[in-house]
Amino acid sequence: MRYKNIVPAVFLSRPNRFIAQVEIDGRTETVHVKNTGRCRELLVNGCRVWLEKSENPARRTAYDLIAAEKQREGLPPLLVNMDSQLPNAVAEEWLRAGALFPEGSIIRREVTYGSSRFDFCIEHEGSTSFLEVKGVTLENGGIASFPDAPTERGVKHLNELIECKKNGLGAYILFVIQMEEMKLFRPNDITHREFGDTLRRAIDCGVECIAAGCTVTPEEVRIDRIIPINTEVML
Repeated sequence: MRYKNIVPAVFLSRPNRFIAQVEIDGRTETVHVKNTGRCRELLVNGCRVWLEKSENPARRTAYDLIAAEKQREGLPPLLVNMDSQLPNAVAEEWLRAGALFPEGSIIRREVTYGSSRFDFCIEHEGSTSFLEVKGVTLENGGIASFPDAPTERGVKHLNELIECKKNGLGAYILFVIQMEEMKLFRPNDITHREFGDTLRRAIDCGVECIAAGCTVTPEEVRIDRIIPINTEVML
């Protein structure tokens, strides 16, 4: 997944979920934020952010905010991609490159099963699997966590994946970690214990849980490794 026309800026404020005020070359600019989540630990006044300039001159905002540098005590800043559209894009590239499923598999996006629309449906030699993708931007001390806010939708997806498995289908949840240097992934029980409990139940029922680490630069993000997962309850 590559971006075009990347521009550095300084974050100033976030008036609402959809826009931010940034400083570019001494001028203040309103930009679109490609993540409606809280991201409070990332979008801190004065932090360095990265923008993609739109090629559409008719847009109300000329830039999309796609990444931020998280300040860490005693360590260099950590670049975190926060584009909520990116995880599915890099997951599709990864799948089509032969990860998880053999070459020749039919990979489709946004397929409905039961009462959920899953990010991917993969068919190969008569078998069908569903895969749901979650982007991860929250970290603490090299441990990545999800979610960063309560997610009833995430719980619903997990329960539907459990039903897929019970009905003889393949079922996967893929956490795409949108930053480097992570050594472990955990469910964020402090923020949403129900999601953590449902994830543990899904794994017990045979749903495959994968945490994918990425190479992350302002211009490019790609999955390049698998991160260990620890589902032990941590409160």
